[in-house]
Amino acid sequence: MTINKQEIISEFGKDSKDTGSTRVQISILTKRIEHLTKHIQVMKKDVSSRRGLLLLIDKRRKLLKYIKRTENSQYVDLLNKLGLRK
Repeated sequence: MTINKQEIISEFGKDSKDTGSTRVQISILTKRIEHLTKHIQVMKKDVSSRRGLLLLIDKRRKLLKYIKRTENSQYVDLLNKLGLRK
């Protein structure tokens, strides 16, 4: 499974070159986390990938905390679109 970043950028970004906004970063991290989670479910002893997954989760958590603090309406919209925090 590959992550098509251009599709994510077009869906969550303001334009096609908006790669650094918080919404785009969170959505790309979410797709990477989903991909790594599937990998770790199969390869249970892959400790280095598990560590990388935990780092990605922490980075996404910090970005979500930032967007919640600055733009609460976008935060709620982003959670609904990505299916986080059910």
